[in-house]
Amino acid sequence: MNKLSRKSWAPVAAVSAVMVLAAVGVTGATAGTRTHSASIQVCALLPDTTTSVRYLLFDAPDLSKAFKAAGLTFSVLNAHKSTQTQISQAEQCLTNGAKVILVDALDSGTGATIEANAEKAGAKTIDYDRLVLNGKASYYVSFNNVTVGKLQGNGLVAALKANGKYGKKPVVAELNGAPTDNNAKLFKQGYDSILSPLYKSGTLKKGPDQSVPDWDNQKALTIFEQMLAKTSNKIDAVAAANDGLAGSVISALKNHKLKPIPLSGQDATPQGVQNILAGWQSMTVYKAVKAEANAAAKVAIALIKGKPVTTNGKTNNGDRNVPSVLLTPVSITKKNYTLLFTDGFLKKNQVCIGQFKKYCK
Repeated sequence: MNKLSRKSWAPVAAVSAVMVLAAVGVTGATAGTRTHSASIQVCALLPDTTTSVRYLLFDAPDLSKAFKAAGLTFSVLNAHKSTQTQISQAEQCLTNGAKVILVDALDSGTGATIEANAEKAGAKTIDYDRLVLNGKASYYVSFNNVTVGKLQGNGLVAALKANGKYGKKPVVAELNGAPTDNNAKLFKQGYDSILSPLYKSGTLKKGPDQSVPDWDNQKALTIFEQMLAKTSNKIDAVAAANDGLAGSVISALKNHKLKPIPLSGQDATPQGVQNILAGWQSMTVYKAVKAEANAAAKVAIALIKGKPVTTNGKTNNGDRNVPSVLLTPVSITKKNYTLLFTDGFLKKNQVCIGQFKKYCK
């Protein structure tokens, strides 16, 4: 779910091309290119490489590993933020014989088109990470995204109490994810469930509240600069929907020579954790992508092999209740960030480097 600044992720960009090729190289198909490769059984369609580095660092390799371990022929493709590319990739998957497609759609309209085409071709689809509204997916695999938002809201409240602003009617701004991303709506639903009662009681004062088109960090920076201008820099905390947007907030604060304020995030990215260690970000949300990828792969494998699928909930997509596998997210702060290392989600040398090394345990 979740975007990072391009400048901060230059080291990641250097390896991104290699990782994308490794992810799709199993079938010889590259993103957006029609091929005549051998028949495949399952495809995974990822949305982009910019809203979050998770798609390069975790989803692509973890899905590939799970499919390979199951002995399936597969293709993991990235649409690079193009809706037409994602639709074309899905068509190519069907042409190549895919019986199951995991759809992490750029938006619900694109996802619904892909799923309708797959149904006509006799293939099953699984909504992966993002729910496709009014889609045809047989299953939905993701984290409980309302819970993600609740962790963010509770994290802000805890940080406001810790810095002594909680009892002084602090102004809280909300920098939400893309309005076209249903997950962003669920995150907001979650943190608003914590913050709205406090706005209503007067404990907190609601500040500017705006969504960021395409989860774009540069747009987020402009939007938050405008929020600061509108409030004469009087913003005491920010509910930022992910680490990338949080990074934009931090950039704006530094541009104005302002001090750190309580600030949420999501995705437990190296940059997000570094910002937490340095005191610029209060928390992030850890979603164990490996567990999510493995759960989605398990559903796909069961469908291909005709075995029953175990679910733990249902999610309404606007048309019907979709059987769901929902995983539990974890709040990460300075107190427990080493969990990311012990879980193998991040490596210590991704975080504890340069100026941040001094903060690490």
